[in-house]
Amino acid sequence: MTPYMLTRRFFITAMLASAAVPALASAPLTSPRPHHRPLRGAQKVKAASPRASIADIVQGAGLSGEVSILVSDSQGRVLESYTPDRDLPPASVTKSVTALYALQHLGANHRFATSLITTGPVSGGIVQGDVILAGGGDPHLDTDGLASLADKLRAAGITGVTGRFRVYSGALPYQQSIDPQQPDHVGYNPAVSGLNLNFNRVYFEWKRQGNGYATTMDARTNKYRPAVRGIRVGIVNRQGPLFTYKKSTKNEDWTVMRGALGKGGGRWLPVREIDAYVGEVFRGLAAQKGVRLPEATSTNRLQNGTVVAQEVSAPLQAQVKGMLKYSTNLTAEVTGLATTRKRGSAVRNLAGSAREMSSWVEKAYGVNGVKFVDHSGLGDDSRVNAQQMVQILARSGWNGPLRPLLKEIKLVNSKGRSAPIDGVTVLAKTGTLNFASALAGFIDAPNGQKLTFAIFTADMKRRSQISRANRERPEGGRAWRKRSKGMQQKLLRHWALEYGVGS
Repeated sequence: MTPYMLTRRFFITAMLASAAVPALASAPLTSPRPHHRPLRGAQKVKAASPRASIADIVQGAGLSGEVSILVSDSQGRVLESYTPDRDLPPASVTKSVTALYALQHLGANHRFATSLITTGPVSGGIVQGDVILAGGGDPHLDTDGLASLADKLRAAGITGVTGRFRVYSGALPYQQSIDPQQPDHVGYNPAVSGLNLNFNRVYFEWKRQGNGYATTMDARTNKYRPAVRGIRVGIVNRQGPLFTYKKSTKNEDWTVMRGALGKGGGRWLPVREIDAYVGEVFRGLAAQKGVRLPEATSTNRLQNGTVVAQEVSAPLQAQVKGMLKYSTNLTAEVTGLATTRKRGSAVRNLAGSAREMSSWVEKAYGVNGVKFVDHSGLGDDSRVNAQQMVQILARSGWNGPLRPLLKEIKLVNSKGRSAPIDGVTVLAKTGTLNFASALAGFIDAPNGQKLTFAIFTADMKRRSQISRANRERPEGGRAWRKRSKGMQQKLLRHWALEYGVGS
């Protein structure tokens, strides 16, 4: 029995005392427990009796590590909590805070622009100077967007250049990876900069061919599949590791373990040298459109010139909604960095930008002590507790900018099968790391109750014992995560039935 596992008697005593859990939004410090009203007809369920306490559910989950849980009503009153001030990694729930941060400062209609700039006049279709591909921080730029830029360049009557083809990504500070503690090869941990392409990933595909393999690297979308030659993969006979990576003078060089390839397959690998990657892909696309450019070179300074073409992103609100649904780390980091720059802070890395966001949370929502080390939640040194998270969500407003953008969480039974409760809607952000899981958001109930909740779980001891090479799929991680998510579902059902159902 771990230290946080309270006895039921101790839990009830603590709830009656209520002294350790401050009310939210300056509301009275109470913990009401309304009488249970039975469900109507077919909505009766077997999972998690509504009369069970939160302590019963936590202890019944058999989950190692620590938890931090709190649920409040629309008046900010704490309904139930369990070690709510225990600071744990928020994982991708961090993206909810990043969304609020970005929408507050950039605005829902903000758009990122990727530009083509010429530094001299055009004579006979030839630019008398340089062509610069300048990133504006768009996290969703893909190969289709680059192809559109190439079309616009050709439509402007340009077919070549006397000078150089430059790539500028300095609108945001460059980061070689989001979290250096992750394995080299995981696609969710790419480099970050002011110019990004295909979430800064390249597609590695292999097919068995005789006694060897045919391999390709490309920047594919549904419409295009341009080859990438500046990133290479060698197949090596070894027992491990699965992948290795190093940067040579002109290329990114990977190796992969032959025994893991089977008959064929493919996966996205992260890109570290973004300027070279984007430059190569754009140059190839431009050639297909009849525009000849020299090999790309990077520039740290954006020269004055004429914008001859632009590719403009979808509005920020749409990008944030996608970020919250698919939990895209790159979108979170780029958006967070862009927001910090908009605030006038010249930070040089993700950690500095995350500290700026932490400071903003304290000032905007009156929530002290939160600690973010990035904007995506990938780094496990971030710390937030359930009490703080519920305060942030509640004070952002039920009708504020965040709730409509959150993903609906489907209620399931103990076997993982769909088991909705009539009139109950859960909108929330999930978060998953190895031996850390989180869920935070809102519950809309048929009796008019509007609940705000946060559930954080983590076994940091087990997480600390995972080697860097095994962080993609550590032993025991899947089973632990399943128990955590099962507990989350039982808590959601418990709160919906106990506080939200009935006339």
